[in-house]
Amino acid sequence: MENMANIPVPYDIPLDMPLPEWLLVVLLIVSFLLHILFVNLMLGGTFLTFWFERKGRDNSDYIRLAQEIGKTITVNKSLAVVLGVAPLLSINALYTVYFYSANALTGIYWISLVPLVTVIFLLLYWHKYSWKKYENRRTFHLSLIGIASVMFLFVPLIFLTNINLMLFPEQWANVKGFWDAAFLWNVIPRYLHFVTASFAVTGLFLFGYFRRKNSNLNEILENSSREEILTKFYKIALHASLAQLVFGPLVFFTLPWDGVTWGLAHTIITGIAFALAAMFFMWKDIRTKVLDGGKHFGKVVIALTVTVMLMGTGRHVYRATVLGPHKQAMAEKTENYIREAKQAARRAEALSNIETMELKIDKELDRFTRRALYKIYEGNTAIKDIKFDLARQLIIFKYEKTKISGSDIIGLVNNKEFKVKSELSRN
Repeated sequence: MENMANIPVPYDIPLDMPLPEWLLVVLLIVSFLLHILFVNLMLGGTFLTFWFERKGRDNSDYIRLAQEIGKTITVNKSLAVVLGVAPLLSINALYTVYFYSANALTGIYWISLVPLVTVIFLLLYWHKYSWKKYENRRTFHLSLIGIASVMFLFVPLIFLTNINLMLFPEQWANVKGFWDAAFLWNVIPRYLHFVTASFAVTGLFLFGYFRRKNSNLNEILENSSREEILTKFYKIALHASLAQLVFGPLVFFTLPWDGVTWGLAHTIITGIAFALAAMFFMWKDIRTKVLDGGKHFGKVVIALTVTVMLMGTGRHVYRATVLGPHKQAMAEKTENYIREAKQAARRAEALSNIETMELKIDKELDRFTRRALYKIYEGNTAIKDIKFDLARQLIIFKYEKTKISGSDIIGLVNNKEFKVKSELSRN
């Protein structure tokens, strides 16, 4: 990262985390990987539905196959949306300033995700439930899924642009809009890496989906063999995985090296080793023509699951490392600001008629106790503010010292069901 003096360092939001930071990190990694799995299946399924329906002009098997694949898209869509809530909340809590700064800088494109995705989902449902209606208008029906496919390509580009931009505060002053951010280094490689991963995951999923014992693949096929179709899906998964050997290293080597550590390198290399093992088993199944049994399918799934977990972990390691110095600078700036603000408030109070007092009582400050305390001073214009420090179990009063004294406040508390144990400070 550049000299911090040349990088915008905003103030952080001085609120406690809703959960321990380590737990939020685990939730972010795991929930994001689950979310992105179904996003991959949704994107890949949409394109393969389009491709098979188009090929169906020459082979009716492909029309029926496209219809079956299309049924999975809306299910995967629903799971992707639901599973997207947890990573969104986690990243909001862990990287609030970075995430919202990127949102603001990508502006209207980020906001446009909502109407864009809404239109895509409507097209997918229209396509899914209109096979019979447009049986004689195949071109129009194909155009529905074709438009959805093209629009789908823009959604991950917006997300990746935004997520990439949040990692590099040094670029915030240079970015004037979405396209400036989209053409920063690493965005296009990450985009290509994501799209090819979608085809790898979808090809593997459809191979497993149609090789099930209760699959209706045999009923669908009239002109093609089960072996031929399963081989197609396995080859899609294998070829897309091989493409990852190009786009994966491209992503890694276009990363700014500030966040690259030996630990990250080891994580990625281990992930590549498992991916190579998965590709070897896929190639072996295709070569030996044992696709119906899927002899090595389980090994492929396990190896790729380990790869994805390692890559997801490495992604977070890089993010934490590259933002580490900036987060520390932001924390120091925020701490200094809060300290100076408190000092200024004390000076202002010293010159005014306002005094602050902290009390500790003999009961825990649960919500019932806090409500009762509020009622004691309700309507008392001399009490300007009552706050509660739950970590230290303190009541913090601000009051007009010419209208009421600290001993009066203590007396009011003691006259109720509470008793003041100590008066910690009075400024």
